[in-house]
Amino acid sequence: MSLLTSFATPPVLQTPRLTLVPHGPEHIDDVMVALADGDAMRLTGTRGSFTREQVLAHLHRIAKADDRADFAILDEAENYIGEVVLNELDEDNLAVNYRIALSGTSTRGRGYGTEAGRAAVEWAFGTAGVHRISLDVYSFNPAAQRSYEKIGFRVEGRARHTLFWDGEWVDSILMAMLATDPRP
Repeated sequence: MSLLTSFATPPVLQTPRLTLVPHGPEHIDDVMVALADGDAMRLTGTRGSFTREQVLAHLHRIAKADDRADFAILDEAENYIGEVVLNELDEDNLAVNYRIALSGTSTRGRGYGTEAGRAAVEWAFGTAGVHRISLDVYSFNPAAQRSYEKIGFRVEGRARHTLFWDGEWVDSILMAMLATDPRP
């Protein structure tokens, strides 16, 4: 099975507290609420405002994409608490980019990001056949960096002044993990 085939049909992933389901238009209301979370937007460096129509078009596109796997993260009560995404697929090099966004302050600091991240990473390495997963995290988000390290990502470097936010330059910490790396 090729990476494109695996990514075209991402499965439902189950963890002890979470269910990761393919992200799509059915999550529009929850995504609109998440996009109103100013802290989440800052932590991910997301600017601008998005219309419902723009977000709906994006959700329709990602649901059909074969070069990315987008998962909606649902808690035990099946409430939407965010998304975890494997995108920027480089099939020739068996590599993807990783990103995650949790919605609402009540979801942060409870280990949900680490738990969802582990599930997505294990699927990517174990089932989809990815060799390398990389990410960058802004230096003003050390909690996310700690979460990524718990998943197994390692710091590979620093890109200086990648984001201009609230009048200040912010660096990005570059992280990655390989299929052959030991898991914590």
